[in-house]
Amino acid sequence: MSDQQPPPEHTQRYLPGAHQPEGEATDTVSIRKRLNTPPAVPPQPGFAPTPPGPPGTNAFPPQHSAAPIAPNSAPPVHSPSAPPVSPPLPQPGTLGLAPAGALHSPPPAPYRAPAAPLPQPITGPVTRSTTTSARQRGGLSDMPPVPPRDPAEAVMEHPQVPEHKRFCSSCGKPVGRPQAGRAGRVEGYCAHCRTRYWFTPALSPGDVLSERYEVLGAIAHGGLGWIYLANDKNFADDLTQRWVVIKGLINTSDEDAIEAAINERRFLVGIDHPNVVDIHDFVTAADPRSGQLQSYIVMEYLAGKSLRDIRDAVDENGERKPLPLEQVLTYTAELLPAFSYLHDRGLLFCDFKPDNMIHVETWLKLIDLGAVRHVDDMESAIYGTPGYSVPNDEILSVGPSVTSDLYTIGRSMAVLALDFKGFTSTYRDKLPPASEAPAFAEFGSFHRLLLRATNAEPRSRFQDADEMRSQVRGVLHEVQSVQKGEPRFEPSTLFSGEQAVFGEPDVEYDIHAVGDPFDVAHALPAPMVDLADPMAAFMATLQATDAAGILAELNAAPVQSPEVHLRRVRTLVNAGDLHQANAALDQFAQREGNTWQVTWLRGTISLLAADFHTAAAHFDAVYSHLPGELAPRLALAACAEMAGRRDLALPHYTRIWTCDHRFVSAAYGRARLLDLEGNSTEAISTLHQVPKTSAQYGIAQTAAIQTALHSRTSPPSLLDLHHMAGRLDELKLEPRRRHLVSTRILHLALDTVLRTGPAHEPRVFGAQPEERELRLALERTYRDLAHACTRREDQVYYFDLANEHRPRTML
Repeated sequence: MSDQQPPPEHTQRYLPGAHQPEGEATDTVSIRKRLNTPPAVPPQPGFAPTPPGPPGTNAFPPQHSAAPIAPNSAPPVHSPSAPPVSPPLPQPGTLGLAPAGALHSPPPAPYRAPAAPLPQPITGPVTRSTTTSARQRGGLSDMPPVPPRDPAEAVMEHPQVPEHKRFCSSCGKPVGRPQAGRAGRVEGYCAHCRTRYWFTPALSPGDVLSERYEVLGAIAHGGLGWIYLANDKNFADDLTQRWVVIKGLINTSDEDAIEAAINERRFLVGIDHPNVVDIHDFVTAADPRSGQLQSYIVMEYLAGKSLRDIRDAVDENGERKPLPLEQVLTYTAELLPAFSYLHDRGLLFCDFKPDNMIHVETWLKLIDLGAVRHVDDMESAIYGTPGYSVPNDEILSVGPSVTSDLYTIGRSMAVLALDFKGFTSTYRDKLPPASEAPAFAEFGSFHRLLLRATNAEPRSRFQDADEMRSQVRGVLHEVQSVQKGEPRFEPSTLFSGEQAVFGEPDVEYDIHAVGDPFDVAHALPAPMVDLADPMAAFMATLQATDAAGILAELNAAPVQSPEVHLRRVRTLVNAGDLHQANAALDQFAQREGNTWQVTWLRGTISLLAADFHTAAAHFDAVYSHLPGELAPRLALAACAEMAGRRDLALPHYTRIWTCDHRFVSAAYGRARLLDLEGNSTEAISTLHQVPKTSAQYGIAQTAAIQTALHSRTSPPSLLDLHHMAGRLDELKLEPRRRHLVSTRILHLALDTVLRTGPAHEPRVFGAQPEERELRLALERTYRDLAHACTRREDQVYYFDLANEHRPRTML
């Protein structure tokens, strides 16, 4: 079967060295092994230092070439087995962001943990405020509810494992296959090892378990067993019935399957989470075929659809299409708290895939916990599904881990959101190129999210479910902002807002520029203090305002924690001592690893040194590590603009402003670059979007007026000038600035009248649009401007202009 129509999943077990059946790539597989070393515990976040790349190269690719060039002194980002990312650059003026790797290749070092545990480890790169935010609903209520399904319709008419899915549970060889035109046997003995097999359910309609649960029939054969629909007779009456699901085993002679069922029973006893299926009971009954005692789990019946069923549904044209990206991200944000719950209790799910998540009305439920194992389990079989699980080499050498669980979620997201042909073959252990994935081209952040979640190096993946959920929600808000046409972003828990606004238009001199590196570096958002740091509270008590005083207080801190060291580096950076800042940062990175905060500071130091290419390489690495954050993209946009790459800067400015109107620097950047392209209409529209609640509102509206005044494509009419004058009066600017802009409006009105002739309406600042009245208004405004100035030379200059422009009189 094709990847678009994967067959129903059944348990297959591949022993080391055993033949792996072909064509069964979507099956759950079991690797029976004993780990010689303890399984990997979640590593501490950060990333290991790597040697620098070749010097003298450029971080920005040629403007019309898809082949990027390596950055100056930028170490490589991906391990050799990681997929390269080099999609084409976006065209100027488009909404598509520069995809992952577009600014440089190879990018800086990946985020990894130190090789050994730290003396005082930070629990994760995202620890600030995630306990609360990660428990918020993912927004599933915004998704179309899945209507309840009639339980009776779910019962299979002829339940048996498909012939092409039949393998011996012991040696893995095909069994029960058709021969000489005859149908395959559904029970018998393996010809190779004589292990008994059954491929039909052990329970039949009408069977009653524990004198309580009446079986209606089989409804599915999951990765680890048959699943039956039953009626709980203890709760049934004439009006209602309590439907339940009973789960058994495919083959009761299978040691691993029995162990998995016992594990599921043991693990499920203490699980209580709204996104995990409820367990009602555990019962036993004799298998009529073998006489062996069979255990069954009784669970709540979920009258919904699995995410796989939703993905495989056909539209009115009979086509299967990927799910909307917003829906996939919403599902993932809703799912991750369940994984966080399991991981907090030392449990690993191991075998997640879209089949194991049910959408019930407006809720998600995680089902089929048969592959769950404890993080320190070194004995039991390991289950996984090719195409979703990590490569077998990782399982055999390291064992399951939190990061391998999150890997399966990343792969599931890709299967749901992409037309992912070959996800169990060609792209079994990697993602397709952006040229084959429109979602990657439109949302580079989603591409980077999946690249990190499914990185070949476990230390480069998300280290816990809460961290991943924070970034998933950020990408979700971006998608919603773009598709709904209104900002949906929430304040970051990792970065402050803009510390200042860079690129603010100079109203007096009518100049709109990005500013110098100092202004930009000190305006960018700053990393927030990690609340998990032992000195987080101490950092809030710092009182000094000068660099020497702050450094003295930091030296006196009770514990020289990571946040104390990072604040020391930031203080040196703010004081302009880049040499000492860089040396202190190197020492910190050697001890703690190159965390994303370290890389952010390296980018800031390079920016202050006007090395825009290296700065962009570091900020791009932070963007890849935190794809749901806007701060690194703002830094990238500024670096690109200052390096002369407006074609790379504009898409970032546009996307940031679309997502969050708190980033006024992005609005100014977008308006500035659009105006340079000759698109003054969009530039003005962007400036008009600055909220009235912003301290920059007056400046933005004034800049919009001045942008319209010098528009080359659509010069303002007298009516436009009339409206501009009205808006200027409403802004309540300080007198000098108001009079200065008023003179420019009156000048253009006068030029228009001299070119086209006088008119009766509309008036501009109360002056009728004819030469004499406009000159009188211009003279009066220049005199008001002179009185508003404090410097004598300015006053003389503007009085001279007033006299120059007043109408001729007899006096």
